[in-house]
Amino acid sequence: MIKRMIHVNGAPRMAIAAPETTLATYLRESLGLTSVKVGCGQGHCGSCNVIVNGKLIRSCSYKMSRLNDSDSITTLEGIGTPDNLHPIQVAWLAHGAAQCGFCSPGFIVSTKLLLDTNPKPSRDDVRDWFQKHRNACRCTGYKPLVDAVMDAAAVLRGEKKLDDLYFQIPADGKIWGTKYPRPSAVAKVTGTLDFGADLGIKMPEGTLRLALVQAEVSHARILGIDTSEAEKMPGVVKVVTHKDIKGKNRITGLITFPTNKGDGWDRPILCDEKVFQFGDAIAIVCADTECHAKAAAAKVKVDLEILPAYMSAPEAMAEDAMEIHPGTPNVYFEQKIAKGEDSAPIFKKADVVVEDDFYVGRQPHMPIEPDVGFAFFNEEGKLCIHSKSIGLHLHMYMIAPGLGMDPENMIMVQNPTGGTFGYKFSPTMEALVGAAAIATGQPVYLNYTWFQQQTYTGKRSPFFMNVRFAATKDGMLQAMESDWTVDHGPYSEFGDLLTLRGAQFIGAGYNIPSIRGIGRTVCTNHAWGSAFRGYGSPQSEFASEVLMDELADKLGMDPLELRYKNVYREGSTTPTGQTPEVLSLPEVLDKARPMYKAAKEHAAKASTAEVKRGVGISLGVYGCGLDGPDTAEVYVELNPDATVTVYATWHDHGQGADIGTLATAHEGLRPLGIRPENIKLVLNDTAVCPNAGPAGGSRSQVVVGRAIKAGCELLVGGMRKKDGTFRTYDEMKAENIAVKYSGKWSAPCTDCNADGQGNPFAAYMYGMFIAEVAVELATGKTTVEKISMVGDVGEIANKLAVDGQLYGGLAQAIGLALYEDFEDIKKHSTMPGAGFPYIKQIPDDIVLEYVETPRPEGPFGASGVGELPLTCPHAAVVNGIYNACGVRITKLPALPEKVLAGLKAKK
Repeated sequence: MIKRMIHVNGAPRMAIAAPETTLATYLRESLGLTSVKVGCGQGHCGSCNVIVNGKLIRSCSYKMSRLNDSDSITTLEGIGTPDNLHPIQVAWLAHGAAQCGFCSPGFIVSTKLLLDTNPKPSRDDVRDWFQKHRNACRCTGYKPLVDAVMDAAAVLRGEKKLDDLYFQIPADGKIWGTKYPRPSAVAKVTGTLDFGADLGIKMPEGTLRLALVQAEVSHARILGIDTSEAEKMPGVVKVVTHKDIKGKNRITGLITFPTNKGDGWDRPILCDEKVFQFGDAIAIVCADTECHAKAAAAKVKVDLEILPAYMSAPEAMAEDAMEIHPGTPNVYFEQKIAKGEDSAPIFKKADVVVEDDFYVGRQPHMPIEPDVGFAFFNEEGKLCIHSKSIGLHLHMYMIAPGLGMDPENMIMVQNPTGGTFGYKFSPTMEALVGAAAIATGQPVYLNYTWFQQQTYTGKRSPFFMNVRFAATKDGMLQAMESDWTVDHGPYSEFGDLLTLRGAQFIGAGYNIPSIRGIGRTVCTNHAWGSAFRGYGSPQSEFASEVLMDELADKLGMDPLELRYKNVYREGSTTPTGQTPEVLSLPEVLDKARPMYKAAKEHAAKASTAEVKRGVGISLGVYGCGLDGPDTAEVYVELNPDATVTVYATWHDHGQGADIGTLATAHEGLRPLGIRPENIKLVLNDTAVCPNAGPAGGSRSQVVVGRAIKAGCELLVGGMRKKDGTFRTYDEMKAENIAVKYSGKWSAPCTDCNADGQGNPFAAYMYGMFIAEVAVELATGKTTVEKISMVGDVGEIANKLAVDGQLYGGLAQAIGLALYEDFEDIKKHSTMPGAGFPYIKQIPDDIVLEYVETPRPEGPFGASGVGELPLTCPHAAVVNGIYNACGVRITKLPALPEKVLAGLKAKK
């Protein structure tokens, strides 16, 4: 052990620690300074930033042995507090710079040192600083962060008043459509919001720390599991294997389509007979410390018979490929699309036909916060599982049979969550911590490393696609034919639904009278397929949007004008035969046209012999909801003190469930004249909140929002007197009128049939993307210098939240286009290795414009927003590459070597 006399946030501290202990661990666990977050644990993300002697330090990799007596350390707690915010923190609030909030402390600490050393930075100075210090954010697209730094600097220089940054409620009291900060914002910018790992530190004495024994191969038969040596290790209480699981030891995939050839019970909680992918959990070591648990996990011996690993759909579809799940074919689901008359005769007679093959790969979600959760039995004997789940009721029913638990004896709670972007639509560790708690009878806690996060959570499912268009010589689309193959990894959950997305969104946005196609879901041994922002549309629309540019090229037409000619208008229908709920796409394109023209003029002027510039566009469409009659329920209750409480499972993975709930409820309760601070939110706890469904498919603002609106209307109706005034709580009770109401809503929609035809969504989102790219001819390196978007997401519920979603989604689309992949398990297991986009990979010049078309079925006219910015901006980037240098990339990501190979092939 070592002893150091140091100063932390100005206070003297005697630090006693093991020399190899990291500074982050000491600050968090010994001093309780949990604003210091540990994300990657490798010095790649900056969430652990602290200031040591005037230098920015990544404390997750800084050992205590490096500290000297009298060293001075500053954490976020020493910069500002909830009742005494620093101007940097106020600026973060003003610009919505804390979305999930996990990276915010690291950025704010970094900004503090930047402005201490450079009080008047340029935007490039700020970006250079964050790049140098590896401050990583997955939510915001970085632009709001730079905006916040610039405003904070102006306040500190005395050029702007701090009060000007605080939101002022307008005279009419309305917060709908404004920049009202999300309720969790102050806690996020002060580091006082407890995320899962922070709560883990504060768990009661006797909480067991868990470590997983995981497969290091991708496909194998298990011959034996020997835990005897591990059980003798210090601190070990129990080594849990499949033999300790009291239920079916399977997580049900909740099969949604009757033609699926699997039964949905293919994913083990703990592997018993086979390993299906790298990282599969085989055993759980439960010990008194994490160190003891991990040491014991290394002693568990697993005897394996290695089997052929099919790491892509073509490999698994080969004639000699074995069935990964014996009894279920590797191609286990097919989805057809048949709209209008047969396409074959149309293609034979068509003036113009274009066809190409496309591939969109296994994009990793890469949240900064690794997966984390814990479980315990409460005083009523119910199993309580706390995690990052964005589908609490859904996950309860997916894992309960496998654990041998009655859902009535389970409670699921979402912890404050550091981003998921969809991976938590699937249960990850919920069943694992549940199994450990059941087996030991004690509270248990599990925190993945970032390596485990990257290798043992779901990824975007790759699509292999072939698409054909038939068109007239003047550019009218006549028919489309499509074939798509979905590599969904080894577990079937939601695989059929994802495959349906190909039918729904290949060619979306255009009136195509005749469509024929077929897609299939394939079981492989690569990472399991989970939901990821856009869910099927980034793959589907990439194909059709790049092919639209190929058609424009063949016709000699401008790509925007070709799109304008074919977008939805009166009489148009979607690929599923649905009539669009609004017809705003012509207006969206009209608004984009001058931006597109200016971008092309700039590219022509700015191109040089060494760097060619080009402009690409794409059109994005996505539905809001789970298919068919999607349903939500919430409670709205009047309290004795005249406040109102909303109980809802509007799950938050950084997008702003709290501000969505508050803004919607406040608008619904406005007849009461209630102030927003008098609306209390109780979110994401199945013990008290009804089932409003998972947070996926951009459904929450529409489906949960309508349920909130319904509940508020019922409460307002119950309170309203005949003279138009409103009853008090006491008057309600005296008249025996209910003070708590259930708000319910179901979408007036139908599921798609076997031919992919139906009315699956009550509302859609629409957008046009314009990417301005630069290509270095010597290296093939592509840079997105500017990206613009014109979006229609209905009436905007909260400007900060909506802007933030679009900025962040556009950044992820640029990453998908140019950098991100998870194919090589070892190479792609770190943030830099997987192509995580840091600030200099994302342009500072991001322009957002809106067309606000009220949605008939949306609450107060709102539609969803989250998926839209990742539908297909990557197609715009790829189209920009072609227009810059003549290289057409059809298989993502567009790495420099691919572009360079294309340039060489042209010569």
